[in-house]
Amino acid sequence: MHTTALVLFSGGQDSTTCLAHALAAYQRVETIAFDYRQRHSVELDARLNVLQEIRRQYPQWAHKLGEDHLLDLAVLGSVSETSLTRDVAFKMEASGLPNTFVPGRNLLFLTLAAALAYRRDLQVIVTGVCETDFSGYPDCRDDTMKAMQLALSLGMDKRFLIETPLMWIDKAATWRLAKSLGGKALVDLIIEHTHTCYLGDRTHRHAWGYGCGECPACELRARGYERFVQEDAQV
Repeated sequence: MHTTALVLFSGGQDSTTCLAHALAAYQRVETIAFDYRQRHSVELDARLNVLQEIRRQYPQWAHKLGEDHLLDLAVLGSVSETSLTRDVAFKMEASGLPNTFVPGRNLLFLTLAAALAYRRDLQVIVTGVCETDFSGYPDCRDDTMKAMQLALSLGMDKRFLIETPLMWIDKAATWRLAKSLGGKALVDLIIEHTHTCYLGDRTHRHAWGYGCGECPACELRARGYERFVQEDAQV
């Protein structure tokens, strides 16, 4: 039986929902994030606010929430010519992938997370990757996660479980999952404190939270929230 988890926690909507899922399911939960010189580095500050608010608003979870870890991953930014690590416009590449794709990012994140989980004796690695509402990133696919789980378990001689609570649901369902886990208070917390915008915009406030409203991440979050509100009103 699994009792401990490490959540890949960027401070965005998806990873905050995954954190709530882990806190509801496991007895001890730690978090990890990566500074890879992303353009939207404001998320690194936002995530601390989210952790603080979860501890404050959810005493039933606060005692489960353990250490937070931030790793310096500047090397990833230095080898990535993408719109998430360079000041370039968002566009589709000839490969069919958007230039927001950072090659190897999730593979590296999971490898380092597993190394930390090994040292911290954490059994489950929770990540918010998704095949349903995503941009075609190959490192978000279920097959990739299964392959990484096998490789990391074999390579470290420790049986890891990579858990992907959002893999088969869309953004509207992600909002709905958050509500089922933490009520309206968690939805409000996600709106007010999480960060998703690729441009790092924390000045424009929308019904769904802060962001430029135009980048792919904002558009996806906004559409999901609109559907969630419409469906929630019909319940």
